[in-house]
Amino acid sequence: MYELELHRMRSAELRRDAARKRLAREVARSRRAARREEAALHSTSGAEPHTDRPRRYRLPRTA
Repeated sequence: MYELELHRMRSAELRRDAARKRLAREVARSRRAARREEAALHSTSGAEPHTDRPRRYRLPRTA
């Protein structure tokens, strides 16, 4: 009977942990959506780079 109770406690703990992680993912997702929406309102083009310098394509390293 002791093992069954331990199993139930562990199962409940895993469910609570999964619920917390789901909530954290949902919060992060909604914050990202809000940032995107805010950026779309302030910017006409949604694909602006973060910096003014062009992206440098580097050659692969030689052996």
